[in-house]
This record gives sequence, structure tokens and C-alpha cells, in this order.
Amino acid sequence: MKEFDFLHATFESDESEENPKPLPIIYLVEDDQILGRAIQRYLKKSLGLEVVFFDNPNNCIEYLQKEKLSNPDMQPFCLVSDISFNEGGTDGLLLIDLLKEKGLEFVSIVMTGFASIETAIMATKKGVFHYLTKPFELEVLSDLVVKALTLKLGIQKERLQQAKKNQETKEVSKAPMGAYNTKVTLESPQEEDIFCGMIGRSASMKMVFERISKVAASDSTVLINGPSGTGKELVARAIHLLSPRTKNDLVSVNCGAIPGELLESELFGHVKGAFTGAISDRKGRFETANKGTIFLDEIGDMPLLLQVKLLRVLQNREIERVGGGAPTSIDVRIITATHRDLEKAVSENNFREDLFYRLNVIPVQLPALAERREDIPLLISYFLSRFVSADGRNNIDFADDVLEILLTYDWPGNVRELENLIERLVILRGGNTVKVSDLPAKFLHHRPDKQQAYNGLISLPESGLNLKKTLSEIENSLIMQALEQTSGNKNQASKLLHMNRTTLIEKMKKKGLMELQ
Repeated sequence: MKEFDFLHATFESDESEENPKPLPIIYLVEDDQILGRAIQRYLKKSLGLEVVFFDNPNNCIEYLQKEKLSNPDMQPFCLVSDISFNEGGTDGLLLIDLLKEKGLEFVSIVMTGFASIETAIMATKKGVFHYLTKPFELEVLSDLVVKALTLKLGIQKERLQQAKKNQETKEVSKAPMGAYNTKVTLESPQEEDIFCGMIGRSASMKMVFERISKVAASDSTVLINGPSGTGKELVARAIHLLSPRTKNDLVSVNCGAIPGELLESELFGHVKGAFTGAISDRKGRFETANKGTIFLDEIGDMPLLLQVKLLRVLQNREIERVGGGAPTSIDVRIITATHRDLEKAVSENNFREDLFYRLNVIPVQLPALAERREDIPLLISYFLSRFVSADGRNNIDFADDVLEILLTYDWPGNVRELENLIERLVILRGGNTVKVSDLPAKFLHHRPDKQQAYNGLISLPESGLNLKKTLSEIENSLIMQALEQTSGNKNQASKLLHMNRTTLIEKMKKKGLMELQ
């Protein structure tokens, strides 16, 4: 999405070699604590400046107001703020107005995941230096802060470069009240974080848990929507578990995994002789789920012809077996799920409008993992408890930069992708600390510092290293990355690595990598 660059009046510079003004502080306001910590950590490391992080604008206002009272000559600062906050009330643009009313001087950069022309115009009028659309590279934000400090606050680039060098030898130690530390630690989920097998502490997941609790007692039809890998089947199980039907069966059907010509028989059953191969009468899933719950996953993939028949089931609570004439009454609760936008499918005539409204009685929207990053440390700990052996000999630790990557990665495969990654790391790196080079290459594609991470892999520490072991680890990592990029095709992987296929196979056998494929 297009970004907008805004300029406003430059503060008068009093920079001089004899009496340089103090380096500005960066105040960061972001209600996503995981993203906020990642930005704070990156800006501190890349700029060497003090970065104070607040998870809501009210804490920021309160702190800066106290600073202004105690120090009337308070130096101008840089404000980096989100525009929208989950709790409502003060937004990022209103925050700018309130700080200006209090006589504070600053240059501002705003971030938003919901860009619009109207918001951009409002930001322009308020003198915002830059309007940044999420997602963005942390390096881009760092460069913008440097431009804002040099162009608008008159800070010399040489001083910023020196601050970065100083940061390499010491960390900023003091954090004000209401601010957060940069170090992210893994934390095991508490009892209140676990709901019917689902893990979540974020506000969005708590809303999902609350919705499940409310709808479980009814017999209303539920439509679960969310990206693949977010746990839609877990939601369906939770609704059934908490419902009066829990003593009866929950029957699951993946409508996208069964060919259309077989799906009708699978759902409604058939009578003997209804088609070639129908050698006896057979119950369908609806009859099997009688008195219980049926879960129709990927309902958006159901053929239009079957959508008509499902609509009749919802209206009459009767089914007809394929080849049969007499309807059979059923008492079943219907829960459906899809990763598709059904409203869009309706507008494109790919899904029946009347069926959509019948299914969408009670909607449950599951957030993508990237929208609830604060749950990632809990999920990592949970998956480690599942995959690490009882004696802990294959337990793994994570380097700080690895955790930063995991917490800022977009996770297109959501919770399922995270689960698969942790299982893989436990198998491949059990008993060791996971380094950046141990991660699949796709985790580094959008990292501005990815090349530096690999350069760091071959830098010699003061204590020295085992050269043979280190080179072997680098070779293992590159082989596994090549195989992953080629979906396990050894011929294509050998071409990526510029070696013969037989040589690659021999290396894999020697290193014990064959069984990991």
C-alpha cells in the first residue's frame, strides 16, 4: 500500500560542538506488546538512543506530563505511535493533539494497519512527519526516525552514529514506570490461559472464549471463520464439549477433502444399489451425528448442488439417503467453518445467499496468529512441553535474536505453522540453543539484518570455536534449507548447492540427515 510522507516546521537547532543538546528520546506507543517490544529492541540496537515503550496513550501522556513539570526546558523528542488502539478512547492522532496542548515539542511518526486517504489527510494537518502502513520493515522505521531527528530536530548524523557505537558496548539501563523492558522471555500458560485445549491470553482470544461459552448452551448454527491453521476444529470441539449434547458424538467432515460426487453419500448416506459399488445400505454422517453435533469444515468448498440439499436439511431437519425416497428426521446441531470470505463468494455467485444466512446465525471469528502476537511465547512453551522428552535431554533454548524473529514473523500458516516449527527444532536441535541459522530460510526473507545474522555465524568469538563442528553445522543448515525450498527434491537441491546429486546424498547419509526428510 502506498505510504505518505509529510513535512512540518523544523525545530530550531542549537547543535554546536561546544554545547550540543542532549540526544532526543524516542517515545513509542503501541498496544501490541510483542510488536512494541520488537520495535523498541530494534530501535535501541540500530540507533543507540533511549526508547521508552508504552502500551497505551494514557500512560504516555501521564509520564510526559510529569517530565514536563519536573523539567520545564524539556528537550524535543520523537514520538512513534500507532493510530488505533484496542481499548478505544484516545487514538494516535488525538495523542498528538493532547501533547501539543501541553506545550511539548516533538516530531511524530504514526503507524497503522488500516490505511485510508481520510486518515492520511488528518495526519497531514497535524504535521505528522511520516504515515507508515503496517506491515513494514523495522529498518524502514529506523531510517525514518533518523531522517526525522536530523531534518526536524537538527541532530547531526555524526552524533547519531556515535550513539550507535556506544550502544554496542552498553545497554540503556533505566526504564521509566509504565514502560516495558525489551527482553522477551518464554512463559508457560497459566490455568486462565487455557480454554478447552486452546491457548490464549490476548484480548482477541478472550473474546473468542467468551463467545464459545455463550453459544455452547444453545442449539443455534455456528459459522467459524478464520485463516487456515488458527484452530477452527478446536473451537467446534469446545462448543460441543460445553453443550448439552456432549454425551453424544461430534462428527467432523472436511468438505474440501472429499470429491463432490462422493460428498453427498458421505453426508446423507445411500441405499443398496443407488450407484455402482453401493452393495449395502449405509448411514451418512448426519445420521451418525444424530442427537449430537456435526462439524462441516471448509463449507465454502461445498458444490452448489449440495448447498441446495444442505439448505433443505437446515430448514426441515430431514435428510434423504442417495437412492432413497423416504426422508429421515434428524436431531443434530450444525457447526460449520471456512477460511474463505463467504460474503464475497455470495457476491460472485459461488455460494448460495440463502444458505449463507442460514449458517451465519452465530459467527465466531478466529484471529490470525500475527494479530495476537502476545500469545506466541505461551504457545512456544506449550508446544515445547509436548515435544520435549520427560527427561528434558532434547530441550531447546532460543537466542534473543531468534525469539525476536519468531515474535515478528507474519505466520501465514498460523498456529499450525508454529507447532510444526517447534517440533522440527526439537528434533534437529534438541539439547542446544537455537540460532538464527537454524531457522528455515523463509523466516529471514523479510529481515533487514538477515545477512548480518549469517555473517555473525562465521565470526570468531574471543573464546574461540571448534572449526570442524561449526563448518559442519553451517553445511547441515544449508542442506536442509535447500531441501525445504525444493520440497525435498534432492536433484533440485543439489543444483541449488552446486554439487552432484550423489554427493549430496552421501553427505546426508554421513550426517544422518536422510531420516529427517
